[in-house]
Amino acid sequence: MAARPTDTTVFVDLAHRLADAAGDAIRPHFRSGVDIENKADESPVTIADREAERVMRALIEDAFPDHAIRGEEFPNKETGSDFVWYLDPIDGTKSFICGVPLFGTLIGLIHRGQPILGVIDQPISGERWIGTPDGAALLNDAPMRTAACADMSRARIFTTGIEYYDTEKAAAYRRLASSCGVRRFSTDCYAFGLVACGSIDIAIEADVNEYDVAGVVTVVENAGGIVTDWQGAPLQFAGQRLIPGILACGDRAIHTRALELLNG
Repeated sequence: MAARPTDTTVFVDLAHRLADAAGDAIRPHFRSGVDIENKADESPVTIADREAERVMRALIEDAFPDHAIRGEEFPNKETGSDFVWYLDPIDGTKSFICGVPLFGTLIGLIHRGQPILGVIDQPISGERWIGTPDGAALLNDAPMRTAACADMSRARIFTTGIEYYDTEKAAAYRRLASSCGVRRFSTDCYAFGLVACGSIDIAIEADVNEYDVAGVVTVVENAGGIVTDWQGAPLQFAGQRLIPGILACGDRAIHTRALELLNG
């Protein structure tokens, strides 16, 4: 089994190159009238999604040919390695095709099931959040911290859309959101970046794939926040694809109260 290297700068350098390459593939198609296809699950996809993931995969395979890769647009590359790269080239394709710059490229590196590196990159605004294996949390190379907020009535909560929740989970979300001071929608992974830099307090989603969230965990937690499932357990990355729910909070007191409300 591959041990975690003591010098992880090679991973951080590669993550930056992946984000740069994905951005270069995405930007020419933004607000360009790009053709839209629907995948088998009826979710939209564009050439920008596929080209961005293709270039990232090529860079990983060149740098670490033994590492596994799991992404949204192409079949998984399973190698048996302890290191797995998770790629979501455009998290928020619906925002992308509408010309709304609130989507992002997600890059996560998992070692023996545990997130050790994460990137949320917004290639239009030029914002890049990164959580590194040495514990740093940076927004465009500047250190960042989550916000202190122990009062739920002052909390700012974001989710992509209530239409993604089944009946039971929608009711749980409403219990939580109705206690919060500000409720907003349609930011996908961008909201997790906002939690990490202290602009909002809670980002929550239901029924997400591993590649949707592998890149956000280290970003938020290195900045002082906490990321769990809806029962308060750490997220598991073992190739099961679907994670029933994710709750990211900047303040641990808010996280405790949010779990109470979610679980009735």
